[in-house]
Amino acid sequence: MSEFRKAKSRVRISPGESVRIMRELQELSQNQLAEAAGIPQSTISAIERERVNLGVERAKVLARALKCHPAVLVFPGWDVSAESAA
Repeated sequence: MSEFRKAKSRVRISPGESVRIMRELQELSQNQLAEAAGIPQSTISAIERERVNLGVERAKVLARALKCHPAVLVFPGWDVSAESAA
């Protein structure tokens, strides 16, 4: 049996891009997500364009609306294997 090597990360995803990807995967418009999350559509747009920081509290609200864990939005590129044990 041959050994497998872990695939290398090829794309870096920002928190704003993560929000957009999760929204689009669920076929939601920015307006629909804004309504579900209770956040203005202009703020959703600014988050997706990295003009406004996502922040932990907004991530919690958006994660609830997107039915995902907040870490998916806040730390989209986190590599567990790269972290050293504390």
